[in-house]
Amino acid sequence: MNLVASLKTPRISLIVPAHNEAALLPALLDSVEAARRQYRAVEGLGGRDAIELIVADNASTDMTAVIAREGGCRVILVEKRAIAAARNGGASIAEGEIVCFIDADSRIHPDTFNAIEQTLASGRVIVGATGVKPDRWSLGLFATWLCAAPVALLMGFDAGVVFCRRADFEAVGGYDESLTYAEDIQFLVDLKRLGRRDGRKQRFARARGAQAVTSTRKFDKHGDWHYFFRMPRVAFWMLIDKSRVEKFTKAYWYDDRS
Repeated sequence: MNLVASLKTPRISLIVPAHNEAALLPALLDSVEAARRQYRAVEGLGGRDAIELIVADNASTDMTAVIAREGGCRVILVEKRAIAAARNGGASIAEGEIVCFIDADSRIHPDTFNAIEQTLASGRVIVGATGVKPDRWSLGLFATWLCAAPVALLMGFDAGVVFCRRADFEAVGGYDESLTYAEDIQFLVDLKRLGRRDGRKQRFARARGAQAVTSTRKFDKHGDWHYFFRMPRVAFWMLIDKSRVEKFTKAYWYDDRS
């Protein structure tokens, strides 16, 4: 490896899709800075300069882009209001060999980038995730997690910081921008299919010991038990009236911070 050339090129690109995230973005940036400083050398490189941070500003109307720039991030404006488009927009300017994605209302573990390197080191893993936990617990939140966790384990999925090699991201065409929800699940499915085709045995893996923390703002707003009341209705609407699903998706995921 050409060491001089490598010093100019980040090893890992962390991409943050963000729409009106001025309130929560600073906490994420602080956590990323701690993880950058803890990143150990790989092939002679390491430390904060081996990690680039990209904020994909998804048509924000607040100070999101300003906060991101002041925090040393590369910022790209993505006008199409879709989280898949924001993730793809950030990836389009990424220079790292490895691309990672984390939601702006999260905080990452200090050992995140070391855990990602260890997970991908074998060459058999095509995609992975750190896992995630809420920033607070309640009986309703615990019940929700208890229902979701077995499904994720059985399907071989997880959330938190999702990561893969940039070449594999490009091979599957990134996130499906026709989807306004569940695009993250489809992305994992697409990568696992790619791994199946090219013979990588361990197609998905969890990066151990680096669980991210996510905001519970949806539960703060809608109630800690709202998944048990709202989501069954949404599932029913998917069978009989998809226009109601689209309306719900827009209100729940896209217009809550407009």
